[in-house]
Amino acid sequence: MKRNPIIIVLLLSSLWLAGCRSNTEYIGFQSFTTSGWNQDSVLTFRFDIQDSCAYNIYIHMRHTERYPYQNMWLFVQRPALSEEMGMVDPGMTDTIEFYLADDRGRWLGNGKNGILSMPVIYEEQYRFAAPGTYEMRLKQGMRSEWLTGVKDMGIEIQRVP
Repeated sequence: MKRNPIIIVLLLSSLWLAGCRSNTEYIGFQSFTTSGWNQDSVLTFRFDIQDSCAYNIYIHMRHTERYPYQNMWLFVQRPALSEEMGMVDPGMTDTIEFYLADDRGRWLGNGKNGILSMPVIYEEQYRFAAPGTYEMRLKQGMRSEWLTGVKDMGIEIQRVP
């Protein structure tokens, strides 16, 4: 049986393209000045969701070794439809803690050039209420007025395969 090389090339190309597709629907970061993250600053992230699939939501923190603590407390407003969509449960806020260093002070996460990156899973298999534009807000919950050593904070929304 003779195989058509064009069909084989098309089949292999489509498999390669399907394998390269990222599950990330949204990723966004906000950077801080050299002073750090002020206790009163609230970070707002806006993103569009097109369907009702399950998603994993990650919170990312990038920091330097000047970050003075082993952990981080955050106040996280759960995803809510944005104002023009008629905010759903805008008051739902979680308080989360995650560790950036182990008991011996060794930093967790990955890094290079003096900047460490730490992704933290916030929600697994999360289903948004409806398609639309959503907002999430982050506020630092540490006792310092200025949180030094924090470079960026971000969120990532990944579709669950």
